[in-house]
Formats: sequence, C-alpha cells, structure tokens
Amino acid sequence: MTTYLISFPSQAMQVPAADLPGVADAAHHVVGQAKAAGVWVFGGGIDESIAPVRVDAEARITEGTYPQTRRIEGGYCILELPSYDQAIEWAARFAAACRCAQEVRAFQYDPES
Repeated sequence: MTTYLISFPSQAMQVPAADLPGVADAAHHVVGQAKAAGVWVFGGGIDESIAPVRVDAEARITEGTYPQTRRIEGGYCILELPSYDQAIEWAARFAAACRCAQEVRAFQYDPES
C-alpha cells in the first residue's frame, strides 16, 4: 500500500459563501466513504489564523517559513491505497465535493515509519 496526499490550496475553492455548508457536507460525506473503505489516515485544513514558524535543533523559533513553502494552506487528506489509479479516483471524489481540482502526491516508502 502507498500513502497519498490529496490536497488543494485555499484559493482554488471559488465557492459562494452561501454554498460553503453544502460543500462541507459533501466533503464530509467523501471522508466518511474513505473511512468506511478503510483507506483514511488523516485529513484537515490548515489553520491560516496561526502563523507558521521554523524551529531549529535547539528549539529556537524563527518567524515565517522557508521561501518555497510560503503558501502552504488549504485542505489536505492522507489516504493509504493499493494503487495510483485509486488515488486518482479518490481525488476526483474530493474534487467534486470541494468544487475544485485536487493535487495528488505519493509519499516515499520508509520501512521505519
């Protein structure tokens, strides 16, 4: 089994405010399907009200992010699936529910994790 990240940035979801409850219900329905199928690992949205920081090995905090990760926000889920084709199928379900395209990425296998 491979673990996949399915995600979208906040700006990708262009939904009128009045439609947001329906979008949330549709997304939660797909989450329920993933849980029932036994493929759900984790999911959620980035809390954009909390500023990101970097922490070094001495626990020193630096405000901000690495330049290349400045725009990490939006919604994410992690699924464990037997094939890339199934990851595409689940991404399509989330795309329909969230009304925006989803990115699909595979995590590298690490036998120690």
